[in-house]
Amino acid sequence: MSASPSGPEPLPRPGHPSGPRLVPGPGSRPGPAPSPGPAALTGADAESADAVPPVLAEVVRSGFVESRHRGSLVVLGADGSVDLALGDVGAPVFPRSANKPMQAAGILHAGLDLAGERLALAAASHSGEPFHRDLVVKMLAESGLSEADLRCPADLPLDPVEAEAYLAGGGVRERVTMNCSGKHAAMLAACVVRGWPTESYTEPSHPLQHGILTVVEQTAGERVAAVGTDGCGAPLLAITLTGLARAFRSLVLAPEGSAERRVADAMRAHPEYVAGTRRPDTRLMRELPGALSKMGAEAVQAVALPDGRALAFKVEDGAVRALSPVLARGLALMGVRTVPGAVGPVPVLGGGTEVGEIRAVF
Repeated sequence: MSASPSGPEPLPRPGHPSGPRLVPGPGSRPGPAPSPGPAALTGADAESADAVPPVLAEVVRSGFVESRHRGSLVVLGADGSVDLALGDVGAPVFPRSANKPMQAAGILHAGLDLAGERLALAAASHSGEPFHRDLVVKMLAESGLSEADLRCPADLPLDPVEAEAYLAGGGVRERVTMNCSGKHAAMLAACVVRGWPTESYTEPSHPLQHGILTVVEQTAGERVAAVGTDGCGAPLLAITLTGLARAFRSLVLAPEGSAERRVADAMRAHPEYVAGTRRPDTRLMRELPGALSKMGAEAVQAVALPDGRALAFKVEDGAVRALSPVLARGLALMGVRTVPGAVGPVPVLGGGTEVGEIRAVF
């Protein structure tokens, strides 16, 4: 089943003073007049906005706490209500690659008919393993394109083990190897299907990116607060952690056959294409039936369970090392009885021996 090229209806954009502000990215053309920025906060609201986020994880070495990682986290119940909120879960963040499932849904709404491994790769931060690179090349060729058409930067495989093997085999930085190349190949393919320009597909003003923004807003249930540029060069859309959790929840609960549900189903059926053979997202989706999981750079993580329970968090200092213990604790608070072995406390080493751990403290 193909998604409608017309895409979902744009989210209403009320102009009330408390609404978030849409910030055009570099090179964008003027769009609809943005809402006024947030009104000045006073009293208790101001104190809450300035509050220091709680500690989510700490690094313990030889019985001594040497580092702490603060952040914000939200858990939604099966009915969509907020069961737990730590920190400021209503403040916009850049979800980074945790936005990719919604971007993939936007690509389907644009009219591209992807399925299976190809659709999972469109939502991926892949490890750069041979099967990832080979499928990106195939997807480009199927649209009459090549690596030269990609606008993501050249890079080494994201997985350190794969990167070592790649370099040992004489590999060099390539665009196909960059972890976002699957998303970029799918974006290009959608442009070919619609007859849109391919050279400018990463510009926020491009019709494809307008459609993706609409899908992000619809699934998150809120306005995009800012538009930036992601590490891969594509537009980066800021939403709140609560909105991110809502978006993942909406994907797993979407009607069967819809663009959003097709993305969720493809990711869950082919998790090795979403991440890689040694990556936590892959293992979590394999070990926790029906779970949809995607991490993003700067320590962002979102997970939704098939009954609608959802989790989203960001470690404020961007330390990826805190993701696993915080995720394990978050899943436990969601009611997951057996937390997958893919996540949990991370060993701290001294002289090659385990002398402590990185653990959640909430």
